[in-house]
Amino acid sequence: MQVVVAVCGRFHGFQLAIALQQHGVLHTLFTSYPAWGASYFGVDRQRVRSLWPVELTRRLGFRSAFGLQQFDAWVARNLTEGDLLVGWAGGCLTSLQQAQRLGMKTVVERSSSHIQHQMAILTEEYARWGLHFEPNSPQAIDQELQEYAQTTAIAVPSEFVRQTFLAKGYPAHKLLYLPLGVSLQNFYPEPRPEPVPFRVMFCGNLSLQKGIPYLLQAFSELNLPRAELWLVGKVLPEIRPFLARVAGQGLRVWGKRPQSQLRTLYNQCAVFCLPSVQDGFGAVIPQAMACGLPVIHTPHTGGPDVVRDGVDGFCVPIRDVEALKEKILYLYENPDVRQAMGQNARQRAQTALSWEQYGERAIAAYQQLLTTAAP
Repeated sequence: MQVVVAVCGRFHGFQLAIALQQHGVLHTLFTSYPAWGASYFGVDRQRVRSLWPVELTRRLGFRSAFGLQQFDAWVARNLTEGDLLVGWAGGCLTSLQQAQRLGMKTVVERSSSHIQHQMAILTEEYARWGLHFEPNSPQAIDQELQEYAQTTAIAVPSEFVRQTFLAKGYPAHKLLYLPLGVSLQNFYPEPRPEPVPFRVMFCGNLSLQKGIPYLLQAFSELNLPRAELWLVGKVLPEIRPFLARVAGQGLRVWGKRPQSQLRTLYNQCAVFCLPSVQDGFGAVIPQAMACGLPVIHTPHTGGPDVVRDGVDGFCVPIRDVEALKEKILYLYENPDVRQAMGQNARQRAQTALSWEQYGERAIAAYQQLLTTAAP
């Protein structure tokens, strides 16, 4: 088996490529990163084909569909052999069609819910707050739907995402269930001051999609003595009014931080919370678990796929401020339980959530696909 990975950006494409490389089945990594960038993360430079000008324009703020189309067309022109192509939803239609002309089978990675479900739930969420949501263009949505229809299979990272595809009538046998992993070399517990200050941490874009207003309201209404809420990530304009209402109430907004700094931030906190309304799989969840934090999450985050409810953390409904308050307060008032849950979470990450284990699951799924599915 020889697998070609084509990813505009990085996402978890590099981790997948490294796992395939370690098992001797990576043919080529097509990427918008420069070749030296991919090799920095551990991919054999000889296996990398780079269209770095696309990444440069993306980094300069020009994140347009045109860049994805350029990348997709470039992959299609340079794709000549292999058994399987793995591409990312929204930017792989031309290359997957070329792969199928070559007799290859294809997998589309979809890290969020079905595109139509995602657009609907976000439109609904913005309306709840009196805001207008600008969905993807009809052309972009149509292209992604064509990818869904034409690919051999779709890789989904959580049961939540899987269910949104099934609800749209997508065949269950064409869905590859592949929860993501975490680097245990980069995320692990560090010595902490005793007692650890009670800090709740969120990491990700500060947006309506991530459920930030509900977390802010819950933390503000609890008004716990000597408690802090740390928000780590890019602040979207839509969230600034919500932040202004609770400024100074134990709130610290860190802004976006590089991956290299996240371990230290996790280790200065007591609890991790991801209250997303729509989030196919929050990679920050296994990161927090690997650092020894209990995790409060919603069913729309991939949390239920990796967090054992009541053992490593708690699952609460989306948009439920009272449920968030209940679980945060419980962990605040029960430090022994909090510590035990954090230890459970760390053990769970060590035994079941590494990128190596993700790679083994992906390879097994690909091998099964190649032996059973039509192109």
